Amino acid sequence: METLLVLAFVESDGSLAPSALASVHTARALDQALGNPGYAVGLIGERVETALSQLAGSGVARAFAVTGEEFAQPRYATDSAAAEALARAAGATLVLAAGTLRASRVLPGVGHRLSGRTDTHITALSVDGGNLSVTRWFYRQRIEGIYLREQRPWVLLLEPGCSPASTYEVGDGPALGVEIVSVSVTAELQRTQVTGRQTPPADQQTIRPDAELLFVAGAGWTKKQSDGQVRAGEAERLILDFLHQSRASLGSSKSLVDVSGEGQAVLSCLTHLNQVGQTGSTPRHAKGLSTCCHGEEPHAVGWRFIRERRAINLDANCGWARGKADVLYVADAFAVMEKVNALLENRTC
Repeated sequence: METLLVLAFVESDGSLAPSALASVHTARALDQALGNPGYAVGLIGERVETALSQLAGSGVARAFAVTGEEFAQPRYATDSAAAEALARAAGATLVLAAGTLRASRVLPGVGHRLSGRTDTHITALSVDGGNLSVTRWFYRQRIEGIYLREQRPWVLLLEPGCSPASTYEVGDGPALGVEIVSVSVTAELQRTQVTGRQTPPADQQTIRPDAELLFVAGAGWTKKQSDGQVRAGEAERLILDFLHQSRASLGSSKSLVDVSGEGQAVLSCLTHLNQVGQTGSTPRHAKGLSTCCHGEEPHAVGWRFIRERRAINLDANCGWARGKADVLYVADAFAVMEKVNALLENRTC
């Protein structure tokens, strides 16, 4: 029988992020599939009361926590010591965690300390005959691999966005008792200090992984339009106005982020970090709207996890029209987005 532990890093306000709640949702389903009597959760942070209240009614059998000011900030030395202590206290053979930057930096090393194995970017878990197998993608999400391991403990980092972030409000179930695990934190473990954070203003933040909609701009925005003029300035205004009002996340095709090297007009709001596709990211938003893109394979491969796909293109024979989009609007993206922005500005809800 497996002993399942969900590891989660508590946010600065004491709560659990959606990605952590999603890992709890996955653990609950896995625990039932394995026929276990219940799973454990291990929390790391300065305080965990709010996080425990979020988990009331989630099916957690035991809750462990490492708390204190030393564990408030992300730091490999203290995070790894806390995660190792929680795994040993729970006697875990399976350790699940959301594949966030903080967890991905720490847990592979923790798996080594536990003489176990660690696998990252896991997208699905399944149980057949009591045996757990995991699924992940390789080679830019072109090859799907399904495999299992005999060695334990087995640390699994779950790709955020692959399962719903079920929320458990206060009062949904009985309050959870917590077992505090003591970790000795020496001065040597605290040599790394976070002195501050620099984040762009909300209006300048264009990459929003939790947004419901992904808006992708293609190279057509910076090419000559029907009037024979390049209207890159107007294109950037329309795009940023839409992002500001819809709170969508901004993506780009490879051709658009590379046109600066060809001496063409560029959009200053786009970088290679916005790139979606074979050589970029593979986002998991609920909906996607592609504009001025042709929908060819290198770009469209990044859309494989978008559940609803729509595109705007003047070419009725573009790649999006060949089964890659649910809806294709054959229209001028400049005119369409101008109208959409006007509708968003005048909305009453």
